[in-house]
Amino acid sequence: MITPSVLSNQGRTRIASPTHHRLTVRRRGAHPIRPRAAPVAVPLTTGSPAVTTVGGGQPVLTGMEFRLLGPFEARHEGHLVEVGSRRQERCLLGVLLLDSGRVVTTDRLIDLLWNGRPPGSARGAVQTYIGRLRGSLTPYGVRISTRGDGYLFEADGHRVDVDEFGQLVRQASAAADPAERVRLLDLGLALWRGPLLADAADDELRDRLHGTVEELQLVGVELRAEAQLALGQHARAIAELVPLAARYPTREQLVATLMTALYRGGRQADALRLYRTTRETLVDELGIGPGPKLREVHRRILRGDERLDRPGRPVYEVRVRDQSLPWSVGGHPALEFCNTFAGWGHEPPIPGAEWLRGYPTLAVWAGHVGLVDDVSVSRLLQLAGRDPDQAAEVLVEARRLRAELYACLTDPDDRRAFDVVARYAEAAAKLLVFRRDTDGRGRWWPDLAAGLRLPLHAAAWSAAQLLADPRRLTVRTCPDERCGWLFLDETGLRRWCSLGTCGRQPAQLPCRSA
Repeated sequence: MITPSVLSNQGRTRIASPTHHRLTVRRRGAHPIRPRAAPVAVPLTTGSPAVTTVGGGQPVLTGMEFRLLGPFEARHEGHLVEVGSRRQERCLLGVLLLDSGRVVTTDRLIDLLWNGRPPGSARGAVQTYIGRLRGSLTPYGVRISTRGDGYLFEADGHRVDVDEFGQLVRQASAAADPAERVRLLDLGLALWRGPLLADAADDELRDRLHGTVEELQLVGVELRAEAQLALGQHARAIAELVPLAARYPTREQLVATLMTALYRGGRQADALRLYRTTRETLVDELGIGPGPKLREVHRRILRGDERLDRPGRPVYEVRVRDQSLPWSVGGHPALEFCNTFAGWGHEPPIPGAEWLRGYPTLAVWAGHVGLVDDVSVSRLLQLAGRDPDQAAEVLVEARRLRAELYACLTDPDDRRAFDVVARYAEAAAKLLVFRRDTDGRGRWWPDLAAGLRLPLHAAAWSAAQLLADPRRLTVRTCPDERCGWLFLDETGLRRWCSLGTCGRQPAQLPCRSA
């Protein structure tokens, strides 16, 4: 199976402030993900020390290296530099480094350092810590500026392993060669020496701080496993993913990749048992069933689908039946339907924003997300080839439905858009049949009698189900006008959204709840 993954933007990796969305994926007490047999990462700082001067002509060294992915370390030319005699001093510096180039208010520093229970002397203590840090770091050209009621770490060419890791993941995502992706991700994951700020932050603070970084770590592991599958290295992928699947049993992308690796390794029974365990966990803990992708991998394993044995295409591309599709992130087919377009708030549409470029893409997409079965997809492609004019008309209607559904989901008060979607759903309801699914459960399917309009009806019926579901009120939107993709709730928000926009634009801030 070809599994989709992410393509990062070129911005810096940051930890979101409390007002921003944070992804917390590690359970308390869990150990960091360590790459298996990964090469030793090269030092972030090489070459001769750079020298500059400050006021009065006093020479200072520049080019510090800060390591936060594990115990805190500050180095210059490979040598440790004593910074912060107290744990809270190192923690404060770590927070500033994670928000490098952005002002961190004193109130936020106090809240983080004392976990919301500060003493009366907290503000004075922060000022004392800042003074000590400046005294230790000024000789190395490190500047911590006071900006209003807060402080800012000036990047000035200094290196931070969190940023280095993010850059390696982005390079790997853009690499066309799976071997190159594995090499870059091995280097990036080798930077992890333990939990974030292992000796400076406790579990409570780490749960508040590390969400985005830990999420990026998991994404890196998933990207590497997918690249390993493309290289036929399913044994290595299995060894690395099995313990992670036990630690993150509801992470469906990871489970789907592991199921594929197990199948390729001749362990079909283990793959099916993993699916059963994951489904039970999702139902028991979250009250939901597996998503379309996981169900599709399960279905293909049961059928012995030969596509599961084929090396994948580049991991940043979802390609099914020679159609390029957007990678699935929204958590519901109706949201994925809206996510086939990027740049919702940008007029005119930006280049590359449209994924539904032709009717075959619409038909294949409907099958990919589980709205129609493979037999129906094949039939639709044949019909489209015989009647391209009608297929083009249906595609225009599908885009209109998508726009009206997007309006409903982003503005609950838009009654006009709701009425338009309702009419499409009512038309779809007239051509539904109740059939037994592969897992033994019954479900409503659009009838083949709908002809070329079948994927349109399928999308409309899925939209009606979402609009009638209380989860509809949890939908979040990427605030960037170049993207605007939708997610079922805050847990689904990713640093990267649209492959064609957020993932390829520089200086993009992390996605957050609108």
